[in-house]
Amino acid sequence: MKLYKSIPIMLFALALAAGCVSNKKYAELQDTYSKLRERNQELSNKYQDSQRELSGSTSRVKSLEEQIASEKANVTALQDALNKCLNSSSQGNVNISKLVDEINSSNKYIKQLVNAKNKSDSLNMVLTNNLTRSLSKEELGDVDVQVLKGVVYISLADNMLYKSGSYEVSDKAGETLNKIAKIIKDYDTYDVLIEGNTDNVPIAQTNIRNNWDLSALRASSVVQVLQTKYAVDPKRLTAGGRGEFNPIADNTTAGGKAKNRRTQIIITPKLDQFMDLIGKAPEQSQK
Repeated sequence: MKLYKSIPIMLFALALAAGCVSNKKYAELQDTYSKLRERNQELSNKYQDSQRELSGSTSRVKSLEEQIASEKANVTALQDALNKCLNSSSQGNVNISKLVDEINSSNKYIKQLVNAKNKSDSLNMVLTNNLTRSLSKEELGDVDVQVLKGVVYISLADNMLYKSGSYEVSDKAGETLNKIAKIIKDYDTYDVLIEGNTDNVPIAQTNIRNNWDLSALRASSVVQVLQTKYAVDPKRLTAGGRGEFNPIADNTTAGGKAKNRRTQIIITPKLDQFMDLIGKAPEQSQK
């Protein structure tokens, strides 16, 4: 961040050292500076998204830890009660047996909670590793891929796929969609939802009534390209539009609107497949 702020000073120093620069050179330097600022904003937005995701995961883990702590406290209380029973001649064998059963049941539940926490932590790692088998590091740099709660989210900005205000897929999007098709085919039994999203600026075209239409048409266009050009089974595909009503950024800024104009490709395992993935999640050592 400090590097980007120092760029104008560096440009001014270069101008002084050279005596003066041409308008063309100055414009080139100004353009470079603008691009660096935009890149900095993109990195800052991604960092904030990652922080929000981390916060959600931390909350889920904390909830499990609190349940474990509560059950451990319950076991301690039951153990104390058992000890009192053992030290008191007035308590019968029936009460002691009941307390032993309750302690064993609580210990079993604690183990289930620990296993759930460990598998929740490691499931996303398993799915992410599976994705990297399909794409190289260079390819992964072209698309935003996230794994949340066992679901794969691939987000593409509208300027990568369409012309402004249009729902026709551009020729330059072919390489990107080819990479997406690789991921979809790698998960060949999963359902795939193509979801269009827009900003809150009303569409002004006679053949498109509103942003609902635009988002749904864009999703449908991507579905048809994946089917006809990249041989993805159409039975697995669903096209949907959410218009302007699923924003991920503030629509009052140009950068926020750009983030909201996106197409998401959501790869979802069926319930039995999801349970199979949980079974594959590596066990962690328990304390």
